[in-house]
Amino acid sequence: MKLTTKNTVYIICTILGFTALSLSLKSCNFGASKNDEDKNKALALPALKIDTTTAFVVKDYIGTIEGKLNVEIRSFAEGILEEIYVDEGDYVEKGQALFKINPLPYQEILNNSIASENVEKAKLKNAQLEIDRLQPLIDNEVIAPVQLQSAIANYEVAKASLASASAAVASAKINLGFTLIKAPISGYIGRIPKRVGNLNTKGDKVPLTVLTDVSDVYVYFSMSESDYLYFTKNNANDSIKNSLGSIIPEAKLILADGKEYNKSGIVDAVNGQVDRSTGSISLRATFPNSQDIMRSGNTGTIKLRESKNGVILVPQEATTTIQDKIFVYLLNKDNTVKLQEIKVDGTANKKYIVVDGLAIDDVIILTGFNKFNKETIVNPIL
Repeated sequence: MKLTTKNTVYIICTILGFTALSLSLKSCNFGASKNDEDKNKALALPALKIDTTTAFVVKDYIGTIEGKLNVEIRSFAEGILEEIYVDEGDYVEKGQALFKINPLPYQEILNNSIASENVEKAKLKNAQLEIDRLQPLIDNEVIAPVQLQSAIANYEVAKASLASASAAVASAKINLGFTLIKAPISGYIGRIPKRVGNLNTKGDKVPLTVLTDVSDVYVYFSMSESDYLYFTKNNANDSIKNSLGSIIPEAKLILADGKEYNKSGIVDAVNGQVDRSTGSISLRATFPNSQDIMRSGNTGTIKLRESKNGVILVPQEATTTIQDKIFVYLLNKDNTVKLQEIKVDGTANKKYIVVDGLAIDDVIILTGFNKFNKETIVNPIL
């Protein structure tokens, strides 16, 4: 076919029209792909929306263990230690014989006292006989009444002397009784430093032994003034003892081997003053010890649970530490991420208690910190 100038112009215009339409369609398709690509590039990561909750904080306090009763066994009687009826570590009942001091010197003192008492009894009897002899003579006006008054006075003196002699006998019996030393309480015998034949005196610095009742044990520990105020501030109108008993219903004890004691204790006593040098206050927790596991002098760790209401908790694994500062990855409004510093006040169950840096409804990233940068779009999985 023969092309004319007119036909040629028409074909060129047609080709240009199709080219423009094609470019327009390609431009539209490119824009749609760009949006889809950006959406597909958003990184899906686990996230946490911040809210307040109640935190339970377990605080540890080093404590020393003492028996409920610790009695130093000392002898009021001085002399040679003649018998030892028990051995170190023995369990003894109240009233059981423990030691015996040589009683012979005290027995002789008692014998002399009894003899003196008998002499005074005889004097009193003679004084009474003298009164009985003079009374008829006075009645018959044979002698003056003054002689009877003198006899009565002698009787009173003899009576008083007999009372003194009887008191000396009683004292000698008590001292003789002290030569046999008995257990004042039931418990376990401690170390016995003296042996048979040693001299025992009242001035001995070391007791014969220490007897300990460990049916219950006391654990003494100290807490800071701030902790003490926390445990008491909500019960300012109650006594301290009742306040501690209501706020701390039970205490746990970790023994020296690292294992938890199988029974709970109660904090039932507190020192009346704060130690000015340390800023701490001493408390006492009581634990049952029916299985005799613990002894005086043992050590342990008291665990007390403290509850804090309305706090923000952040998992420790959701944080990162840079030069002693703690940070979290906070989600911005445009779904990008920034590094946010937080202030913490302790931990609770492997979570930080956050006091500054986060607010309610903030969203933080939990994991995958190495997968994004500050320009990455994150799709949070809540």
